[in-house]
Amino acid sequence: MNPREKTSGHASNLGERIVEQGIFASRWILAPIYVGLALGLLMLLVKFGQEFWHMAVHLIDNSVEDVILGILSLIDLSLMANLLLMIIFGGYQNFVSKLELGGHEDTPEWIGHVGFSDIKLKLMASIVAISAIEVLKGFLSIEKVGLQTVIWGMAVHMTFVLSAVLLAGMDWIISKSQRHRTI
Repeated sequence: MNPREKTSGHASNLGERIVEQGIFASRWILAPIYVGLALGLLMLLVKFGQEFWHMAVHLIDNSVEDVILGILSLIDLSLMANLLLMIIFGGYQNFVSKLELGGHEDTPEWIGHVGFSDIKLKLMASIVAISAIEVLKGFLSIEKVGLQTVIWGMAVHMTFVLSAVLLAGMDWIISKSQRHRTI
């Protein structure tokens, strides 16, 4: 092999490494997105506070159904916040960088063990729970929203349920086939 071929091969490897390092570093573009989602938690907190304050101020005047609807709204916001946290931690951990929390005693156990498949299933489970609450809220206020709205809500909810079951089934099949390959 002549020196010229060696040099061009080396330059090609160097260029390839630079491109690969650049692509690998591009994962940090996601970091500001996760910071933005964390700030979104603050927005949910403000809305939670507003909803809670509105309920507390009108507690005596509201009917039992109104109080139940208000509490369901608070649960809805709580589920959304939990979902947001799962996406922030899981997404950052899986796609940007490992979280180095120094063994902090309050670190949730699931943080180091949540893969993309787990995030996907938890996301769908949360969406199903949130949509179930929305259907229940619609059912409890059927006079205000109308039967057709509740029926459409149930149809959308069942679509989410079916999607979640199909995703879980696909993940189960994939994990079973991967386990079978390693045996």
